[in-house]
Amino acid sequence: MSDALSPQFKPAAKSVAPHKLLGPKGKLLGTAKAPMTDAQALEALRLMMLGRAFDTKCFSLQRQGKIGTFAPLHGQEASIVGSAMALNPESDWVVPQYRETPALLRQGYPLEQIILYRQGHPHGGFVPDGIKVLQFQISLAAQIPHAVGLAWGMQLQQQDGVSVAYFGDGSSSEGDFHESCNLAGVLKAPVIFLLQNNQWAISTPREIQSAASDLAARAPGYGFPGISVDGNDLFAVYQATAEAVTRARAGKGPTLIECHTYRMWAHTTADDPSRYVDEKEEKRWGTRDPIDRVQRYLADSGNWSDDKAKAWEAEIADEIQSAFDNAAKVPPAGPEALYEHVFETPTSTLNRQRAAHLQEQ
Repeated sequence: MSDALSPQFKPAAKSVAPHKLLGPKGKLLGTAKAPMTDAQALEALRLMMLGRAFDTKCFSLQRQGKIGTFAPLHGQEASIVGSAMALNPESDWVVPQYRETPALLRQGYPLEQIILYRQGHPHGGFVPDGIKVLQFQISLAAQIPHAVGLAWGMQLQQQDGVSVAYFGDGSSSEGDFHESCNLAGVLKAPVIFLLQNNQWAISTPREIQSAASDLAARAPGYGFPGISVDGNDLFAVYQATAEAVTRARAGKGPTLIECHTYRMWAHTTADDPSRYVDEKEEKRWGTRDPIDRVQRYLADSGNWSDDKAKAWEAEIADEIQSAFDNAAKVPPAGPEALYEHVFETPTSTLNRQRAAHLQEQ
C-alpha cells in the first residue's frame, strides 16, 4: 500500500510571515506608510515606557515582600499598546489577562488602583464608573468568554462598541478560548481576540503547545479572519487592530490577531526562566526591542532625543511614585472586607459568618 497521502490529506500550508511595517532599526519597510501620526506614536511610546518602568518598580517591590506575585510585560509593550491605541475608551472595552497595565491606563483606569490590586487591597478590584475595563484575570482564558459576552451585549443593545480580549499562546490551548471563538463566530459578535504569542506558556515552548502551523490560522475554522503580525512592531499591531475594529463596528464580526512577540523577563516573579530559556534566542529577540524601534523612528523626524528620553524617564518615575504614594493613603482593609461585594444583598448565612468573625477579633 502506498504511503502517499491523497490530495485532501495534504499537510496544512506553512505559517505565513507576520505582517510588518516598522523594522527593528526604526525604519519603515519597503513602501510602508506609518498608520499613526507622530503625536500618536509619542502617546504610545510614553505608555510603553511607563509600562516597562512600572515592571521594574514592581519587580523590586515584590522581592522586598511589598506586593504579591507580579507578571511583567517586558518585551510585549507594542502588542499591548498598539492594540489599545486603536480603541475608543468611551465605547470600547478592554478585557485583560494580567500583563496589560498600559491598555487599562489608556482606558482611564487609575494607576493607583492597579497598585492596590497588586498589594492585595480589596479596593484594588474596584473599577470606577464609566471606565470600560474588566479586572485582571489570573485563571488562563477565563476572561475570554466575558469579552464575547460584552460584545454580544453591545450588539443586542445596538451600541457602537467593541471588546478586546487579551491572552497568551498558553491560553489559546484552553477550552474557554475555543468555545468563545465558536460562539463569537456564530453571533458575528464585535470582539477582537488579541493573542500575544510570547513563545512560552510559563516554561512550555510554543512548539509543543500546538501542532498548528500558525495560531492565527485557527480563526477561519470559527468563521472569521485571523492575521499574524510582528508583535514588536507598534505600527503593525495598531494597523491590524484598527482594521479589526472597523470590521467589528460594521457588523462583520470578530477577528483573531496573533502578535508574534517574546517574553523578555520571567513569566512571573515566581518563575526562573534561566532554567529553560535559550540565552541565544533571548539575545536575538533583544535586538527587536519594541520601545527602541519607536524611539529610533521618532528620532529620524526630530521628535526624539537623549535629552527627551531622560526627561520622560524622570517624569514617569515621578508619576509612578505619586501613584504609590496615593495608594498608601488608602486605609488598610479590615476583616469585614472579606464579606463585602460578595452578593448585592448579603445572605443570612453570610451575615452570620461576618458577625461571628468580627466577634472573634
